Amino acid sequence: MESLISLKGHFHVFPSFSSKPRTTIPPTQVNTYRKNSFFSFSVRAQVEPNEGSATIATSSESVVDALKVKEWEVGMFHNEVAATQGIRIRRRPPTGPPIHYVGPFEFRLENEGNTPRNILEEIIWNKDIEVTQLKQKKPLGMIRKSLEKAPPVRDFIGALRAANERTGLPGLIAEVKKASPSRGILRENFDPVEIAQSYEKGGAACLSVLTDEKYFKGSFENLELIRNAGVKCPLLCKEFIIDAWQLYYARSKGADAVLLIAAVLPDLDIKYMTKICKILGLAALVEVHDEREFDRVLGIEGVELIGINNRNLETFELDISTTKKLLEGERGKIVRERNIVMVGESGLFTPEDIAYVQEAGVKAVLVGESIVKQSDPGKGISNLFGKDISV
Repeated sequence: MESLISLKGHFHVFPSFSSKPRTTIPPTQVNTYRKNSFFSFSVRAQVEPNEGSATIATSSESVVDALKVKEWEVGMFHNEVAATQGIRIRRRPPTGPPIHYVGPFEFRLENEGNTPRNILEEIIWNKDIEVTQLKQKKPLGMIRKSLEKAPPVRDFIGALRAANERTGLPGLIAEVKKASPSRGILRENFDPVEIAQSYEKGGAACLSVLTDEKYFKGSFENLELIRNAGVKCPLLCKEFIIDAWQLYYARSKGADAVLLIAAVLPDLDIKYMTKICKILGLAALVEVHDEREFDRVLGIEGVELIGINNRNLETFELDISTTKKLLEGERGKIVRERNIVMVGESGLFTPEDIAYVQEAGVKAVLVGESIVKQSDPGKGISNLFGKDISV
């Protein structure tokens, strides 16, 4: 919390319209920790001027302020836990940094603690706001009821295995993707159903549908449209999952699988969410992009589908040798022993790229840019694999 009062960075000043005088004496903070718990309970006591004893604030204004501070601290503690697992993508401070007061003015300091450090962190912070707003409009109870009308779940992993056996090549997860932060608009003439049907005709085993609107120009409407159009390929909801509510929401929209990103989710979140996925019948594609993340995921029981993203999620640079590096040695042996389906992701543009990651040990590939940009995405699949893989 010391960084919050540092003079480094920028700060904004807002007039305070409260006529209530504010004490300039800093509050004391009492922390009580529960043994064997991830969470700490923090009580901020308010010190009255000229008195040595601390009293808990009871006014409505003070209670609201205290809750905001508590929310901020819990968010920071989540980041501390994640950091011990090598997770560098932080969660958004729930209410921004606490407000500081100077006379009649209030301000928040902008520094590294409350400003996204890279594009993935920016996406995650925006997703946190988006999900919070959606949960208010559509509570979990409402989503659970809508599951009764959701179309039946299809076997995502089974479809990938079947395609691999049929063609002798990695099963294809073809991505319905209009744009990306690194490449901008990929396809101006974008009809999600037409693209999905072309993929299916071209031999795709499964489809990945981007649902993030702000950064990828996707939507859950696209997911529903494709599902309702009669496309038989199982569908992966390509979303930035940070809350279990999103799993129920994806299933209600017709998803057969979801993406869980190890660079964002701590181990307990992944364990919890994979269990919910099994209850809902969803396949969970757990994505890693370095050795530490891979080791973490291999240590989680019940993971059946792992994707290796060849794109650095912080810099967005590509290196397909990442797949080979991660599947060498003991990790590759564990994957084979557990019969885990490995998926190569990003940076795959040619038959040589496909052969390279297949030799490394993948049974499936997730490809978007190199085929969605083609005038006929179905033919783009043939070009990617160097042969016709349609049924």
